[in-house]
Amino acid sequence: MKQLALLFSHKLTSDQKKDIEKNLKVDTLYNLPDNLQKLWSQVPTHQDLDFNEYLEEIKIFLSRSLVEGDYLLIQGDFGATYHMVNFAKEQGFVPITSVNKRVSKEKIEEGIVKKYSEFKHECFREYH
Repeated sequence: MKQLALLFSHKLTSDQKKDIEKNLKVDTLYNLPDNLQKLWSQVPTHQDLDFNEYLEEIKIFLSRSLVEGDYLLIQGDFGATYHMVNFAKEQGFVPITSVNKRVSKEKIEEGIVKKYSEFKHECFREYH
């Protein structure tokens, strides 16, 4: 039985859900509880943030929910992501990211550049 926890700031797409089922063969999917999701989605911007302390409650939740070999999908603030990838490896979890194809379009209207991007899930990739 494989499990997957999401350290993610948005909802999974249908393509991601299909890939999880087909290729990762995950039985149980964990979202963070609301209070922890808020911590992950709104990482403070001050320079001296101690990630170890700031992310402690999330690490406790994950340590209680996952076992060695389970997946942890990590995407978000670069510093927090780096910290949690290292944490996942230390715990024996498998840290992964969603690889997306990006299609961007730009349009200039009245001197303003407007940019529109679409992201399409391609696969999951393990952080090494």
